[in-house]
Amino acid sequence: MTTCVYVQLRCRPGKTYEVAEAVIQREIHSELYSTSGNFDLLLKLYIPKDDDVGKFINDNLLDIDGIDRSLTTLTFKAF
Repeated sequence: MTTCVYVQLRCRPGKTYEVAEAVIQREIHSELYSTSGNFDLLLKLYIPKDDDVGKFINDNLLDIDGIDRSLTTLTFKAF
């Protein structure tokens, strides 16, 4: 079973579309949204069963140029 996480990304000014395109190219997300508020993008990811969530995000997402900050929300039980 996979772990579902949501990752919010704050991008440097003028970089949101470049970051979104880089995320799309990596094909690691289930859903990707532009958002208002403190963060610019919201991703829904499914982390493979035996992978460490933090390492997966660090290795596959946070090295994209233009990301200023991230906030990861883990999910648990679906109702």
